[in-house]
Amino acid sequence: MKHTRASRFEHRRRREQKTDYKTRLKLLKGGTNRLVVRKFNDNLVCQVVEHKHDGDRTLFSAEARELRGLGWKAGLGNIPAAYLTGMLCAVRSKGAECILDLGLQTSTKGSKLYAALKGAADGGMKIPFSEDNLPTEERITGKHIAAAPGVFTAYKKAGLDPKNLAKHFEEVKDSIVKSGGEKAKEKTKAKAPAKAKKAI
Repeated sequence: MKHTRASRFEHRRRREQKTDYKTRLKLLKGGTNRLVVRKFNDNLVCQVVEHKHDGDRTLFSAEARELRGLGWKAGLGNIPAAYLTGMLCAVRSKGAECILDLGLQTSTKGSKLYAALKGAADGGMKIPFSEDNLPTEERITGKHIAAAPGVFTAYKKAGLDPKNLAKHFEEVKDSIVKSGGEKAKEKTKAKAPAKAKKAI
């Protein structure tokens, strides 16, 4: 069977393991906006995405790097940062109704992806989820990091004693709620991408 040029290049994002079209179609059929969560080594991005016939549109967005604008001194690639990023996105969305979209990422109980989901739910987002998938409160607040052996040089350079991480977490969490996400947005000058398919 001879393949045309179009068929050879069809579903490029699926071949590159960026989009699961079968799962995506199921999500779109529901007509509800998606909370798109994507993790990276030192960052995590949350987007409230609306599907349109001419392409996806990002309504609200937040990323872990923005937490620096709210005074976050700890790492950006850990579970507490993921939770705070989810909450930041939810606060900006003012209680949007969404369904979770993890794309092709591995769904692991207690992971950063579900920490972001928990943060979004606690931030007021209306989103269905199972409690079984969420990280423990100890991991969300960073108590497990503070109790880990070793010297946290980066934390101490940033002026944060690892033993005070849980307290610091609560302070930044309160700051997100009180500021409505605007403080972080202004300090980092973050701009939501025009289309989610280009952003992630």
